[in-house]
Amino acid sequence: MNDLTSFVSDSTMLSLLAIGIGVLGPAIAMGLAINGALNALARQPEAEKSITRTLFIGLAMIESLAIYVLVIVLIVLFRNPLLEYLLK
Repeated sequence: MNDLTSFVSDSTMLSLLAIGIGVLGPAIAMGLAINGALNALARQPEAEKSITRTLFIGLAMIESLAIYVLVIVLIVLFRNPLLEYLLK
């Protein structure tokens, strides 16, 4: 395997690892948020609309973190600045 093939395969594997690690935090946060919302609904069923609305807004904010991780990893994967030095 030449240097270019090795570099591309290594950067692909590292980007997969980065996505896995970067999405771990938002996944845990989403689980905790849903758990808290279900506990709140069990205690106060009459506040269902308010709790659900707040839950969905919070989940959207948490999900944006995972999307940011995906965008940054895709930028690094497809526009790798180190690839130019390897091609010279």
